[in-house]
Amino acid sequence: MHPVTRLGVVGCGLMGSGIAEVAARHGIDVRVAEATPDALAAGRRRVIASLDRGVKRGKLGEEQRDRALAGLSFTHDLGELADRQFVIEAVAENRDIKTDIFKALDKAVEDPSAILATNTSSIPVVDLAVTTGRPGQVIGMHFFNPVPVQRLVELVPALTTSEETLRRTRDFAGQLGKQAIQAPDRSGFVVNALLIPYLLSAVRMVESGSARPEDIDQGMELGCAHPMGPLRLLDLIGLDTAHAIAESMYEELKEPLYAPPSLLRRMVAAGHLGRKSGRGFYTYGD
Repeated sequence: MHPVTRLGVVGCGLMGSGIAEVAARHGIDVRVAEATPDALAAGRRRVIASLDRGVKRGKLGEEQRDRALAGLSFTHDLGELADRQFVIEAVAENRDIKTDIFKALDKAVEDPSAILATNTSSIPVVDLAVTTGRPGQVIGMHFFNPVPVQRLVELVPALTTSEETLRRTRDFAGQLGKQAIQAPDRSGFVVNALLIPYLLSAVRMVESGSARPEDIDQGMELGCAHPMGPLRLLDLIGLDTAHAIAESMYEELKEPLYAPPSLLRRMVAAGHLGRKSGRGFYTYGD
């Protein structure tokens, strides 16, 4: 298989910027698309700040950072992804938004063999694949936050995904230095199917007054050797993202353990989304 040399990334939030950074650090020409000039500028700043942190921490040299930046370009026109060999969608966990993007990418990307991947964490991949004229080249490629640090990628072939697409995507994950596992095309895949009920159980403990966030997190960190407790992890993921994943899983599977607790719903409604908003189960400074 030929390596990917031209990658498109749609969305430059936490996940999209991380994917773009990792690919650029591996010598790939990356073009990032965002909806508005403001979002694009914020995404560019996010990538630059992350690369600069890598230099400060001794994870990469200044020349490596400069080469990565030289391999990145930004646009708010999906039409500028026409020459890409592989495109990864990494926008908000919203079925309607993702569907519209896949329809637009199907028209914009000229190479009929190009792969269109989604970074969804809960939406069935087949639902996106069938909106395109190339369902055999659509696959789930679920990265984990923070992308430059976490080695895992879940590969999620839909019923329509060809074996060649799966092989090429696995090769591409290796090209990025990631370890791939294959997951079923059901809401939550492998990791979130196990993780989300655990996180929601921690929220229910807080909601019922059974334990404080600090005690829950210390219990799991010190008692189970988890690097981060469930409520700090929720703040890192984003409470809105976790809520969307839980709702999607509950909608498909109808199991009570996936239903978002009332406290989580209210915190999202209040804008207490975790680290990105400055407040979640904990309060964060600048």
